[in-house]
Amino acid sequence: MKKSTNTSVNIHKGQVFPVTIKRLGINGEGVGYFKKQVVFVPNALPGEEVVVEATNIHNHFAEGRIKKIRKKSPHRVNPPCPIYEDCGGCQLQHLAYSQQLVEKRDILIQALERHTKLDIEKLDIRPTIGMDDPWLYRNKSQFQLGEIKGNYIAGLYSINSHRLIDIPNCIVQHPATNQAVRVVKEILSDLHIPVYDERKRTGLVRTIVARVAVGTGDVQVVLITAKKDLPKKELIVAEIQKRLPEVKSIIQNINGKKTSLIFGDESLQLGGEETIQEVLGDISFELSSRAFFQLNPIQTVKLYDEVKKAAGLTGKEKVVDAYCGVGTIGLWLADKAGEVRGMDVVKEGIRDARKNAERLGLKNAHYEVGKAETVMPKWVKAGWRPDVVVVDPPRAGCDETLLDTILKTGAKTVVYVSCNPSTLAKDLNKLMKKYKIEYMQPVDMFPQTAHVECVSQIVLK
Repeated sequence: MKKSTNTSVNIHKGQVFPVTIKRLGINGEGVGYFKKQVVFVPNALPGEEVVVEATNIHNHFAEGRIKKIRKKSPHRVNPPCPIYEDCGGCQLQHLAYSQQLVEKRDILIQALERHTKLDIEKLDIRPTIGMDDPWLYRNKSQFQLGEIKGNYIAGLYSINSHRLIDIPNCIVQHPATNQAVRVVKEILSDLHIPVYDERKRTGLVRTIVARVAVGTGDVQVVLITAKKDLPKKELIVAEIQKRLPEVKSIIQNINGKKTSLIFGDESLQLGGEETIQEVLGDISFELSSRAFFQLNPIQTVKLYDEVKKAAGLTGKEKVVDAYCGVGTIGLWLADKAGEVRGMDVVKEGIRDARKNAERLGLKNAHYEVGKAETVMPKWVKAGWRPDVVVVDPPRAGCDETLLDTILKTGAKTVVYVSCNPSTLAKDLNKLMKKYKIEYMQPVDMFPQTAHVECVSQIVLK
């Protein structure tokens, strides 16, 4: 939001005042009020009484930082990560994990209250499904590369800044990805491969992406470079294979644009295989470097089992898997469906989905490259109408045209897998014309962060 001097907030920058924190906001910050004005306070927890200094004033709210905690939440804990407050990758390490699950359900409820007219009291919103061990779970890291006084660093940018924080050992990342980034960074340094400088737009290597297939132990390394020409290419590959024998796939991706997007359009296979193999439950998947795959394999099994439960399949249904990625959800459902059709805009993902279906011997799963909002109306026009539609859209939510198509098809069940409660709530508004919510099941895919996923079973009225 833009800052404004003409503001309705009667707080000024630098002002110090007391705030009682009422709830957590969608970014994990404490939310309270001072003189009826909303104040967002990072690292503050519900129930706490804090003394705050105003740091930013906006049109309808203020931001502040804690100067003193007068009354501490019983759920406050010491964050175990030494760079927790600098890094910004996690937002809730200072909150006991059992309480994180309670607050995530509340973040979902807040979004529904803000964006819908639904009677929350009448909704079946279930307790959040958490992890037994909420650490070392992320199977993929995308760490920016930088250089300070001749030393190579790799990590994330600090919140709202372009200051790169070195993260040699992230405690929510799988140990194999931490190890891969550390070693690849050393190799690039040893071989004097120039690091990309975003301000000057000079240098070469921008990002190291490491992904581990937790089920097999296979690791994939992707070097994101600003130019195609990569010096000492063979030497880099040889060193990675020597020092990291678990790396089965080495890819170069070229992204020369001035953009916040990590991946560019062109990828080159430098060494090993093009894909790595992951196993979830009884199903194995091929993963190429740009294909979407859930970042927490342990919770993914729980999430997909919830999708299967919500789909309520009997073996005859036609199922659409919209935004299908490498086909994970559709393949998870295929043994209980009559036919599964999936679509995605990433062609590598669709290629992987087809390979995965073929390898599993599934004759009833078909995949197409394209936008869900383009492909699904085409199928409907040709006379193919789904019984169940599963949507797992990006954070921006479902496209309007896709929602219109779902309403027109009259599929008896819609299973909405959401990673953003706000866009879920907005999309529900549209679907409520013909559908009603049977239940909502939050699932914690990202412990220590403010993110919450939700599986909603939505049935035709």
